[in-house]
Amino acid sequence: MAGEQLVLTGLMAVLLVVIVGALARAEDWRSYTPLASGGGYGEATGHGHAEKPGGLVRWLTTVDHKDIGILYGVYAVVAFAVGGIMAMLIRVQLTLPGGVIVGNSYYNSLLTSHGITMLFLFGTPILAAFANYFVPLLIGADDMAFPRINAIAFWLLPPAALLIWAGFFTAPLTGNEIEPAQTAWTMYTPLSAEQANPGVDLMLLGLHLSGVAATMGAINFIATIFTERGDGVNWANLDIFSWTVLTQSGLILFAFPLLGSAMIMLLLDRNLATTFFATGNGGTMLWQHLFWFFGHPEVYILVLPPMGLVSYILPKFSGRKLFGFKFVVYSTLAIGVLSFGVWAHHMFSTGMDPRLRASFMAVSLAIAIPSAVKTFNWITTMWNGQLRLTTPMLFCIGFVSNFIIGGVTGVFLASIPVDLVLHDTYYVVGHFHYIVMGAIGFAVFAGIYYWFPIVSGRMYQKTLGKAHFWLSMIGTNVTFFAMLALGYLGMPRRYATYNFDGAIAPLAQVTTFHQLATVGAFILLVGQLIFVWNVVTSWLEGRRVESHDPWNLEENDMLGNEFSWFKEQRETALADGGEEDESVMADGGQPGQQSDER
Repeated sequence: MAGEQLVLTGLMAVLLVVIVGALARAEDWRSYTPLASGGGYGEATGHGHAEKPGGLVRWLTTVDHKDIGILYGVYAVVAFAVGGIMAMLIRVQLTLPGGVIVGNSYYNSLLTSHGITMLFLFGTPILAAFANYFVPLLIGADDMAFPRINAIAFWLLPPAALLIWAGFFTAPLTGNEIEPAQTAWTMYTPLSAEQANPGVDLMLLGLHLSGVAATMGAINFIATIFTERGDGVNWANLDIFSWTVLTQSGLILFAFPLLGSAMIMLLLDRNLATTFFATGNGGTMLWQHLFWFFGHPEVYILVLPPMGLVSYILPKFSGRKLFGFKFVVYSTLAIGVLSFGVWAHHMFSTGMDPRLRASFMAVSLAIAIPSAVKTFNWITTMWNGQLRLTTPMLFCIGFVSNFIIGGVTGVFLASIPVDLVLHDTYYVVGHFHYIVMGAIGFAVFAGIYYWFPIVSGRMYQKTLGKAHFWLSMIGTNVTFFAMLALGYLGMPRRYATYNFDGAIAPLAQVTTFHQLATVGAFILLVGQLIFVWNVVTSWLEGRRVESHDPWNLEENDMLGNEFSWFKEQRETALADGGEEDESVMADGGQPGQQSDER
């Protein structure tokens, strides 16, 4: 055992040295400059290197909010890729009733790590990437209120990921003595308390680190928005994205510490024989109450900034201001308050007091109202507008479409009689993924494409961007609508195989819909591969934007503060002796002519 651990430590040390050496020698790391590109890769300039060190040292020591935003973004994309690979293995496994590629234990590990990776290692960090880079620019701040705490919050995340994924690496080296956690992402007791696997402890510690990082970031965003706004930015004209980040940060401040406390109690139960969640005194219900008091606000922690992104980007390509701006802000705050009063709708089938169930059902139905307000405001903003179907706009429209499906299916689950029938079926999986992938994912892609010219100084390829949208839209609806159908057929979720008796569910139809969901997942996969190729090649070799207004927003007075900052950076670069590079119109148009997406 000691020998295996020594070998593992040695291999990790060698890998770390190789990675550090490769990154230190990489030319792109040395030529990074935050000038006109706002943080892209290009020719090195004295202006950039006079302020910050070059090479890998820059990235390890930076406290610049833009640099940290890029670090968050790269980290989140890597986590998205890992979680996506896990999802594809799950879908391949479920193609046939008896399973295809993995055993039950490994399937449970994939299921657990997929959920945790997508929610904690991709969802929260990718939103922090946008918020870190653009909130200070939008509110006219020089940087975050606490730049060093901002850096610390990010650097807690890589070890968190290593701890969460550790079981996959240690299992083959320890003879499966330390396996990946097999608790599902909800970590329900008594399973999580009694599973004799150190991989569960590693996962809990990793989650705790990610929660500390999120909490530190939330405090920083609240302090920044309250104290660092520029002279011309007040509460009346604060942009909608900053409002949603502020509300999200408030939710994190109340929700994540509770999850951390619950996980410490679970660690004590596992390792010191305490009885917080012992089955004899109802402790298993206690875990569900503590977890879901965090868990449902977590859904809105993930969805509020994407709502802000859509509320900010969609009007730009509709040629008009956001309809009912104040009501969008009020509905954001209402969601923040109500989100802490709906957690027990995850527990309708646990046998809780019917009077409590009824109250939670009422609040769960009520929280749909502010979400509906936003939806009608987005639709009304587009109504009779001058729509330009750029790639960011397509993803915004896709967000609205998928959010309606995800929201309506959620309203059904908020009803006690319906939930008792559909609870723990694939209907819940379909509903949740319509929100997480169909809404949150689409808003993230809209933000990436919209702000890509600022971050990189270049423009992505228009055709590939639209191909990414259509493949994602088709794949999302094929995959997750099939899951809704599986739920109506009675297919339980979290099953590694489903070769069951026809009395549970009609096997032939269940198999067909599983195969349909797998086809949709592969369509999604192709779309994301196109996205990665487009972003990487455009970042490195894409044509440079011609001006500070790549989306032609000034003519409608829709240019945001971040593009005004972009203009200043370009003028500063030219004044310092830079040259105006070969340019390109928005979304890949040819120089000297109007792009068809303008």
